[in-house]
Amino acid sequence: MINHQKNRKLGPVFGPARLFLGERALSFRRMSVAGLHAVERRGVGLLMPVLRSKAVCGTIRGAAGALTAEPDSLPMRILISNDDGYFAPGIGALSESLAEIADVTVVAPERDRSGASNSLTLDRPLTLRRLANGVHYVNGTPTDCVHLAVTGMFDVLPDMVVSGINHGANMGDDTLYSGTVAAATEGFLLGVPSIAISLASKAAADFGAATRVARLLVEKVQRRPFQQPILLNVNVPEGPYEALRGMRVTRLGRRHKAEPVVKDTTPRGETVYWVGAAGGAQDAGEGTDFHAVEHGFVSITPLQIDLTHAGLIGPVAQWLRE
Repeated sequence: MINHQKNRKLGPVFGPARLFLGERALSFRRMSVAGLHAVERRGVGLLMPVLRSKAVCGTIRGAAGALTAEPDSLPMRILISNDDGYFAPGIGALSESLAEIADVTVVAPERDRSGASNSLTLDRPLTLRRLANGVHYVNGTPTDCVHLAVTGMFDVLPDMVVSGINHGANMGDDTLYSGTVAAATEGFLLGVPSIAISLASKAAADFGAATRVARLLVEKVQRRPFQQPILLNVNVPEGPYEALRGMRVTRLGRRHKAEPVVKDTTPRGETVYWVGAAGGAQDAGEGTDFHAVEHGFVSITPLQIDLTHAGLIGPVAQWLRE
């Protein structure tokens, strides 16, 4: 995502803009790649070497072979998704709050897909439907929703993907299974700064604190964008916003192994199994997400996708040689 601050060199950016070359000025709104090529043919030859994205935003000025960007006045474009389904109160509270400061699009699963992780639906086509209130829902996973929206709905990349607000925490090992985190991860993999936000409460009756935290983080990204896409996993303690003790940047903790499956019998005599509950916190010391939330702090954990165990590369290579 581009840094929108004045007099900074321009990288990939999105949104409305005016192009200047000397006294010439062209205005456009979320121009496509084809449109940018058309502008180049009209004489703005310095434009294309630095524009690698689908569109640009801000005010772009050309002088002595350099281009700089100034901030635009239009809101960010934010894609909102979740894993609890489009009808969940958490996503409703989140979209209502962010709609006050951004241009939001909601694309969420048609039913609860908690625990869907990063799965894509490959055995059947997906359908995208729109409610009267503008909310879109998909007969697929959270990852499907973000992938479909970013690559199939939008002409340009959104400025952010925000997933949530999840009913319950996503800490430690939860992040491997969480559909909430997966939706944000898909945005990150597609080159969009992404945040997953969860309320550490099973009751999930009051999303006020979580919505305020989400809004603060979005506004922070808008004011001080990172120079590269980021993936943040945010967990908010239960309770009013005023009771929060602050925010802490944390690492993922670890849980004990999950409880065994629960065996049951249906009225028709069929044997069925329920997945057991998640294990309790095992690595929950200071610096972890578990510790921060337990002590009343919002936990913000930067995530990455590389699962390589770098410390075992040498030992495994030695093991193969022996």
